[in-house]
Amino acid sequence: MKPTRLTAPLLTVALTLLMGLGVAQADVVVFAAASTTNAVTEIGELYAAQKHGRMVPSFASSSTLAKQIGNGAPADVYLSANTKWMNYIDTKGLVTRGSRFDLLKNRIVLITQSQSALPDMDVRPGFTPSSALGKGGRLAMGDHDHVPAGMYGKKALETLSSWDDVKNHLAPMKDVRAALVLVERGEAPLGLVYATDAAISRKVRVMGTFPETCHPPIVYPVAAVKGGNNAEAQRFLDFLRTPEARAVFEKYGFGVR
Repeated sequence: MKPTRLTAPLLTVALTLLMGLGVAQADVVVFAAASTTNAVTEIGELYAAQKHGRMVPSFASSSTLAKQIGNGAPADVYLSANTKWMNYIDTKGLVTRGSRFDLLKNRIVLITQSQSALPDMDVRPGFTPSSALGKGGRLAMGDHDHVPAGMYGKKALETLSSWDDVKNHLAPMKDVRAALVLVERGEAPLGLVYATDAAISRKVRVMGTFPETCHPPIVYPVAAVKGGNNAEAQRFLDFLRTPEARAVFEKYGFGVR
């Protein structure tokens, strides 16, 4: 039915109000590496509190998220835990030109349960993590073929000539947070995670830190995803560079580039 002369102006007013409401409460969909869960969640809350809009996050391993974006998943922003998976979507033409930049840096650490009697380990060339695993024990880490933390971890162990010592005693996990949980529950005596993951848990302690020179620099690039809401994506990317966002990242142990 066509709107009458009386209802047409009312429809116009209603549509204008709805459009205005949509702009004020616009969503930005952020695909972010699992290791950034706590920091990005808090930044999203801060973003909304300052009336910029609502951040809708999706957290998983960088590889999983990159493949989802490559298959057409609707994302506005992608925050990866390494350059490989950002390059993956970039080469597919899925990164908005000029939007990509390196945001964060991190460290790799060896962890055990907080109450574990295991002594700290000197993480140096030739160290043997298997000596602390016990009979049937496993080293929990992200899947070293796909998960950035696992990829960095494998490279570090290889550089220190310790990979052969432990490669048959691994518990490869879907992402770094899953490796953390395995150690928290005592299902694995050791874990290899980011320093920021260890910092958020009272159930684990760091027993060794890997030298930064034994693996490629741990870099977290971020970019707007082509085909998403570019205006809201850029607004959120700009917010990630504010002093407020920087303070949140640093609180959770990230270095901000």
